[in-house]
Amino acid sequence: MKKGNVLILAIAATALLGGSAWLYAKKTGGHEEKKTSLRIGVLLYRGDDTFIGTLRNSMEQAAKEYEKETGVRVTLDVRDAKRNQLTQNSQAERMIDLGCDVLCVNMVDRSAASGVIDQAMESDIPIVFFNREPVAEDMNRWEKLYYVGADAKESAVLEGQILVDAYRKNPSTLDRNGDGVVSYVLLEGETNHQDSLIRTEWSIETLKDGGVPIEKITGGIANWERNQASALMEQWLSDYGNKIELVLCNNDDMAIGAIDAIERAGIVAGTIKLVGIDGTPAGQEAFREGKLFGTVESSKDIYAKRIFDTAEELAMGKEVTQEKYFWCPQHIIAN
Repeated sequence: MKKGNVLILAIAATALLGGSAWLYAKKTGGHEEKKTSLRIGVLLYRGDDTFIGTLRNSMEQAAKEYEKETGVRVTLDVRDAKRNQLTQNSQAERMIDLGCDVLCVNMVDRSAASGVIDQAMESDIPIVFFNREPVAEDMNRWEKLYYVGADAKESAVLEGQILVDAYRKNPSTLDRNGDGVVSYVLLEGETNHQDSLIRTEWSIETLKDGGVPIEKITGGIANWERNQASALMEQWLSDYGNKIELVLCNNDDMAIGAIDAIERAGIVAGTIKLVGIDGTPAGQEAFREGKLFGTVESSKDIYAKRIFDTAEELAMGKEVTQEKYFWCPQHIIAN
């Protein structure tokens, strides 16, 4: 081989090795510039949901504290699907097109998560689902999918325990007319929503297991909403009057709607006992005023910070400190 050709080959080999070394250094952080900003797409099933709104506020606070501590600028791009899964799918696509580092998704339809997951996997964008848990088959499709939520069974058992404790201490607290049976009405969340079904089943099961003699008068779907619950309660008060001793509610918003109807009917606060779940600011205020007998709170700050922290770890390429599922601790608010 001629000396010129040998020289050319040597230069090419040196360049190739140098390029490989640079790429390796980049992968291992040697030449990688420090990330100075994060863009997190936050997709909400419904922006006017009280509990979701509280979580959103706490996430925004967590982002501000992170910016202050690290100097890394955080953009939370929040979109409201208004209960429309097709809208949410389009929003996910838009967030990916905008270059979001990670998505935080509160599914409209938990059984339809595959559409969002498909888009994210194609673009290698991790997802932190929260509040509305996708089915296990979808969660197991990819290692970059995480879930943060409050265990629905635990919520329901704690809600029921509020009433079991009260009955054991003094049966007349719940059995107002002294007939030996606690007559109740039930306000449920969405039809076929897993949290609604689980909360209903286990709150009632806890009452039965705790020895509280209960009898259901009626129940209805209020879709987690205050106004719908208020309308149902107004009708039930008209139909059943003093027979109602207890109102079991799948969340605080519906409990407050029932309180609205009770107040309109001129019934003294506390005469009918109401229990809820979520520990929203409005729910806790109603408890302090003696209108709500008790509720179950999951720490919003812990909940929201876990969502944000997992998103930040994924976006920054760090080791994720949570397991695939994170269950926020819950506690009873009652006398």
